[in-house]
Amino acid sequence: MSLVATDWVTISALATACGTLVLAAATYASVRSAHRAARVAERTLLAGLRPLLVPSRLEDPMQKVSFVDDKYLRVEGGRAAIETSDDAILFAISVRNAGAGVAVLDGWRFYPERVTTGEQPDLDSFTRLTRDIYVPARDLGFWQGAFRDPASPEFGEARTAIEAGTPVTIDILYGDHEGGQRTITRFALLPHSDGVWLTAAGRYWNVDRDDPRRPSSLET
Repeated sequence: MSLVATDWVTISALATACGTLVLAAATYASVRSAHRAARVAERTLLAGLRPLLVPSRLEDPMQKVSFVDDKYLRVEGGRAAIETSDDAILFAISVRNAGAGVAVLDGWRFYPERVTTGEQPDLDSFTRLTRDIYVPARDLGFWQGAFRDPASPEFGEARTAIEAGTPVTIDILYGDHEGGQRTITRFALLPHSDGVWLTAAGRYWNVDRDDPRRPSSLET
């Protein structure tokens, strides 16, 4: 009788252990499923705020862009406008926000040639805009920037490239209206004829999210 009693105790203990293991597995699966659902919900929410700047269309209307020194540039759809003088070099690019959220433009970086490398530019190298520029979702807008120090190397490089009529590149840093989802779009400014500069977007980078070209960014 003692042996039988001992067997029942062992069986009971094993049954309890198995039940605990099954419960742990079910809890793990539930937590994993909830985590996956939360990530999907988060991505869906962020997608509703996500901006994406691209060149505007050639048929888009002209925009008048004002600068702090009471100067203006008129920039047509699908183009950039540039004005050089001894004191300043002014830039404006007509852009469209192809994303679902408002784009808040924050900074920019200039290259005196066309850049085709795929490396993400260093954020510390960007020039901060003196004011935030807002581009509505699915709508037309613009970017503007200026060099105002004739003694700076950037001023000389920009002026030489522009007067020579060679392509130049501008990276624009922006994010959503919550200050997140920072993104960089690289624009090439291509001289066409009679002072016309056409624009093309060569690449974009997610600053605060995974690179969309990496397989790991697609994992859930």
